[in-house]
Amino acid sequence: MQRRSEEPRATGEVSNRPGERRVTTRGTVTSEPRGRPQRADARRNYDKLVAAAREAFAEDGVEASLEEIARRAGVGIGTLYRHFPTRQDLFDAVYLDEVEAISRSGDELGDLPAWDAFVSWTDRLVAYVSTKRALAEALNHNSEMFQAGRAAVQENGERFLARAVEAGVARPGLSFDDVLRMVAGITMVDCVDSGQRERILRLALDGLRHQPS
Repeated sequence: MQRRSEEPRATGEVSNRPGERRVTTRGTVTSEPRGRPQRADARRNYDKLVAAAREAFAEDGVEASLEEIARRAGVGIGTLYRHFPTRQDLFDAVYLDEVEAISRSGDELGDLPAWDAFVSWTDRLVAYVSTKRALAEALNHNSEMFQAGRAAVQENGERFLARAVEAGVARPGLSFDDVLRMVAGITMVDCVDSGQRERILRLALDGLRHQPS
């Protein structure tokens, strides 16, 4: 499988080329025409394909059938190829979609109390780490896209954790790396269902919560 080989830019932007999606280290992701289509019907098909691909890659790995992904999305295989000419384009779109979801968290969770915001953001981190793990062999970890995406996630995570620590609801001395490794470990565990993984995550988060003496 051919992978893109690009060196990270100091600015942290994935691309300035017209029609490509960009991720910045400031924790934002922008989509241009080559990302999500402009027409509403095409945009719906694009989003359905990305959601179906995320599920299929999580279940069957990066060799998941593209025909099955199209079937799950309720579209024809021709529609899939119009949006994603190569399998790599689909890998990148699924990864960027998870980065975008985390990057939007700043606005979506900003009004919640510090602990609730941190817990909700960590739920999204689990989805991001799970997707990244499923696509591990397909993503070029040295590419601009991956490096900028990781930087955006780290910036968001550090902000939510710092807010929780400053509010006195998370243990002092915690680092984002601690949280990331905790989540990575949880996503590696074979659970009987998603409910069990959710319970394990809640138990782990309880261990991060500051309990005043």
